[in-house]
Formats: sequence, C-alpha cells, structure tokens
Amino acid sequence: MKLTLAIVFAAALLLVTVVTAQQPPQPPQSPDARGADNVPNHPHPPEPPDPLAHLMFPPDMILGHARELNLSDEQKAFMRAEVQKATVTFQDLQWKLQDQAEALHETMKSTSVNEQQALAQLDKVLEVEREIKRLHIGLAVRLKNRLTPEQQEQLHKMRMDHHMPGGPPPPIE
Repeated sequence: MKLTLAIVFAAALLLVTVVTAQQPPQPPQSPDARGADNVPNHPHPPEPPDPLAHLMFPPDMILGHARELNLSDEQKAFMRAEVQKATVTFQDLQWKLQDQAEALHETMKSTSVNEQQALAQLDKVLEVEREIKRLHIGLAVRLKNRLTPEQQEQLHKMRMDHHMPGGPPPPIE
C-alpha cells in the first residue's frame, strides 16, 4: 500500500513540474536486476517529455531575465502578483492533495479493499491533481500572454542558448 501512496505523490510531483525543468532519464536496469527481497526490479518507464514545455516559460525564467527582456514595470507587477496568487492557491491544493492521498492510503491498506470506495477516493485525488495542473497551465498562459512576441522569441532563444530542458526538440533533417 505504500507503493500506492508513492505513486499518488509521484503523479502529483509530475503535475507540479509541468512548466519546470524535466530530469534526465535514469539509466536502464538489466532485466535480471533483483531487489533486496530477491524479486525482480521492474524500472518505471521514463516519463515522456512534456509536450507543452517548449511553448511555455517558467515564471522564474521570465522574472530572472526581466532586464534582458525589457519587461515594463506593469508586466513585472502583473507577473509577480499572478505568481503570488498561484503560490497561495497551490499550497492550499497541496495540503488538500495530501489529505486525499492519505485517505486513499487508508482505504487501500486493508487486506480486502472496497473497490467502489477506493475508486471514489482515487477520483478525489485525481480531481485535486487536475486543479493543480489547471493552476499551472493557467498561470503559464497568463504570463505568456503578457509578453510581447519579441520577448517570447527572446525567451525561446535563451532556452536554446542555455540548452534548458523543455526547449523544442532538435530539427529533424
């Protein structure tokens, strides 16, 4: 049952990082790798790259390059206010997610699990995760919409120059 809770928290973590850097994939294990209990370890497949990451800009990237982007005072004030509002909401959702995940854990720890109850609780966990993802995407969209096309192009170039994760894939020739 600890595995179920770990999976729930891993999914939440993935959602939280939707507009942030992706980690490099872990090296594959050999098929006969065994854990401490002599049971084969089955590595989780690497997460697919975020298909929207190259279209959005993390708030810290935008605000960290405010001078280079020539952000206006109005743009900076808007972005700071939006990030602050999203942060407060995100913290509330994180607590709510933790509560729902713990409730799911309680439901799942019995030797005989009520399937309807478990699935209903899972729906509650997934609903909070959906709210978190909407929060992050909404913030990314609002910030992007406040940037001029020139500022967006400059951020794309910065991402490519610094080889930041989430950049567009290399051109296929």
